[in-house]
Amino acid sequence: MLGVIALAGFGIPAQAAEPLTFDELYAVQGVLGLKFTEKVKTLAGQPVTMKGFMAPPLKAEAKFFVLTEIPMALCPFCSSDADWPDNIVVVYLDEKQTFVQANAPIEVEGTLDYGSWTDPETGFVSLLRLRHAQFQTV
Repeated sequence: MLGVIALAGFGIPAQAAEPLTFDELYAVQGVLGLKFTEKVKTLAGQPVTMKGFMAPPLKAEAKFFVLTEIPMALCPFCSSDADWPDNIVVVYLDEKQTFVQANAPIEVEGTLDYGSWTDPETGFVSLLRLRHAQFQTV
């Protein structure tokens, strides 16, 4: 978890962002799909922090990337939300940034958004997103 000093770089006090883990995203993961936990529903629209790994981006610099629970070699969300893995979150940044190696652990802070959504610029479909996010290696 980021300390108070590190969070000052995000411009948000430490108590403002709620930690969220991949295990806390879905209440049900079955043949009928994924159902969000009450924690996700309660935190929607609020700042959260998550730890994970950056999936390999489509470009060297972009305004979004995929946060994964474990390191991945390929882009994990280039399909529909019906095939959505339960251990990824799309992260939208305010500005283009150069990304880190896929096997480097990172912590992301952003505003939580959930529900099926198609990005109008890329056509990618997601179930969970962190908007206005920032990240750092840990």
